Amino acid sequence: MLTPEGLARCLTPLALLWSRTLRIRQRGWEPLQAERNKNPVVFTLWHDELFVPCCFHRHQGVIAVVSASKDGEILAQIMRRMGYSLARGSSNREGLRALRSAMRSMQETGRDAVLTLDGPKGPRHEVKEGAIYLAHRVGVPICPARVSISRVKRFERAWDRFQLPLPGARCTIVYGQPYRIEAVKLSSEVMDAEKRKLQDRMDALIEQTGLDRGPCGA
Repeated sequence: MLTPEGLARCLTPLALLWSRTLRIRQRGWEPLQAERNKNPVVFTLWHDELFVPCCFHRHQGVIAVVSASKDGEILAQIMRRMGYSLARGSSNREGLRALRSAMRSMQETGRDAVLTLDGPKGPRHEVKEGAIYLAHRVGVPICPARVSISRVKRFERAWDRFQLPLPGARCTIVYGQPYRIEAVKLSSEVMDAEKRKLQDRMDALIEQTGLDRGPCGA
């Protein structure tokens, strides 16, 4: 039986080869650069939409917060081979340790970070606290991002209904306007309000850009 490292060794070249068949474009990337030239940002994704941006932004030194679960170990090994820096953790105490590791890495290197807002186990497309905590502690903006895919294989039995683009699919990565958390302290009331704000921005991204609500928004 293959270890997570062995599986990653096999799957990484396949994922990269698969990604080369995709027609990928970006929306909102150029305006984002002005912000990224001043400071790093925390990118936020939904778990089921991570395939395209992870392949597209490889070897850029982005810090990825990845679950410490068994499935997360495979993903972590793949992302490491794609050039990502890793901060490992789950949704419990280890998750807080991973966020603190990501915080130190952002402060020391000035690099961007990326988190899946609903990982590692859901509920699907519901914002958790991690990205808000990280952006607040480092003092950097959050940049919500969504992915629209023209043709996908959706894994219906997975908790996130993961989307794998079919070869040749048209894929659009949509970046929202970066924004800062203005509150001095993250009380429970502030955290709830910030979660609602980020949820609204993630939900609105596809509609604001005129893309359909097919695979991406379902």
